[in-house]
Amino acid sequence: MRRLLLLISIFTFTLFGCASKKANKSIALFIPGICDNSPVYQMLRDGVEASVNEYNQKNDVKVKLFVMEAGTNQAEWSSQLTALTASNEYDVIISSNPSLPDLVLPILKKFPKQKYILLDATAEGNPNIYTVCYNQYEQSYVTGYIGGLFSKSHKLALIAAQEYPVMNEVIAPYFEKGAKAANNLSSVEFRVVGNWYDATKGAELSDAVIKAGVDVILPICGGASQGVITSCKEKGAYITWFDDDGFSKAPGVIISSSTMAQEKMSREITDKYLNDQVEWGKADMVGIKEGYINFVQDNPLYISTVDQSIRDKMAALIEDIKTGNVTIK
Repeated sequence: MRRLLLLISIFTFTLFGCASKKANKSIALFIPGICDNSPVYQMLRDGVEASVNEYNQKNDVKVKLFVMEAGTNQAEWSSQLTALTASNEYDVIISSNPSLPDLVLPILKKFPKQKYILLDATAEGNPNIYTVCYNQYEQSYVTGYIGGLFSKSHKLALIAAQEYPVMNEVIAPYFEKGAKAANNLSSVEFRVVGNWYDATKGAELSDAVIKAGVDVILPICGGASQGVITSCKEKGAYITWFDDDGFSKAPGVIISSSTMAQEKMSREITDKYLNDQVEWGKADMVGIKEGYINFVQDNPLYISTVDQSIRDKMAALIEDIKTGNVTIK
């Protein structure tokens, strides 16, 4: 009888102990940068927090969420992410940046049980990782296309914070491809700030390319973009904006905004995780057709800054991509 009671106790502890462990989920949100003045990371945080808050309101067992801002020094991201993983406190670490797979894969060799969900990134086939990327072939192409239509000098520039695979292999070449599709005389200068925060350097690079004849610039350089804005305001050049609706940042100077639905995606994928629906090892891509990339056409500043003829051509291109008549890649 004593042995039977012991077995029953062990079984009860195992059953309810495991169920409790499974129900109590913990999430770390790793921000590779800072949320202030970074709409992409603000949207990421807001989406994850909204999902967790909704889950906690509906369920007795609460989900723990920890948010870590890693700062703008990319050289420190790996060590910080390693330390976060080594704490062994979180069932999943959620983040968003094209560079994350290269940081995560070496960490998994030391901590093979950790799960990662990475947005705006691609890594397929690893059972510990799920990724979803935004179709930046499309986003870069349509941004280059309006730049090519708008430019009077047929000279454009892309000012990047740093070089990384998606920048070098997707964004830069497809921005140029779009510009040339709009006007085959278009050319694109490529400049690198070296970090995500140096507005002074951003302004210097912008000044230099404008002096060389560039009249449309795409800045993808975080806080350094403010320097590009200041330069273009002072020197009469124009800006195509990436990732959020940026028209209000420089009315009359910003000619386009392509946005990605980061908050929607981060909320949806967190919902999936909390309901055990993540397809680990899979790498998804979403774009204009799926509603996660949008070229803003209804902002009054777009309408007042860009001629009707150009807006008509952009509307036709976006519609063709939505319906599948045009495929960018």
